[in-house]
Amino acid sequence: MRNHALPNKTVIVGAGGHAKVIIDILRADTHVELIGCLGQHADNKLLGLAVLGGDEQLPLLYAQGVRHAFIAIGNNERRQHLARYAESLGYELINAISPRAYLASNVTLGSGVAVMPGSIIQPDTIVGSYSIINTGATIDHDGAIGEACHIAPGCTLSGNVSVGDLSFLGTGAKVIDGMRIGAGCMIGAGAVVIRHIPDHALAVGVPAVVKRIQASIEPNVSRRET
Repeated sequence: MRNHALPNKTVIVGAGGHAKVIIDILRADTHVELIGCLGQHADNKLLGLAVLGGDEQLPLLYAQGVRHAFIAIGNNERRQHLARYAESLGYELINAISPRAYLASNVTLGSGVAVMPGSIIQPDTIVGSYSIINTGATIDHDGAIGEACHIAPGCTLSGNVSVGDLSFLGTGAKVIDGMRIGAGCMIGAGAVVIRHIPDHALAVGVPAVVKRIQASIEPNVSRRET
């Protein structure tokens, strides 16, 4: 007998460019019923989906029976904060995995992960919760991506690369095999990482050179590379 369970009612937290891509992916998932999105948006709809207000609506929607959410915010720290808040309310964070992405065997994903079209994740790779593997990014075997990271469009990570929590790799960055990128790092667009990068570093160039190390780096990517 077929399972005729109703799709999960799901709210999208976010109403910008990144949310558009997530909406497009989740509309192909028959297990998901999108009920609207939350965010400060000039229009009252996003790709035809109603904007229901800001994230202060999360407790009310949960009380109304919505139990699933996706945090579609580009900024890593803001996304992590909202994801943990939604989970504290009782929401289950779903994954948004494009049917045009390739996930090999033994790939492990956390919750609230976005895997965009054209991306490739090879065997025995772990992707932490709330992370974004953006359009056309590739992660080779035995990768380890931390929590709330953003691997931007066109990035190439060779085998055995690890990326610490809350790190951002800019568009087209390349990382040779075995490298460790620390937590809270920002790797510039087009950079080529050929040596380990310490925590909270800004690294740019070919080869990538550390330009700055500070207590925390908060990449504001909500209006770019999302």
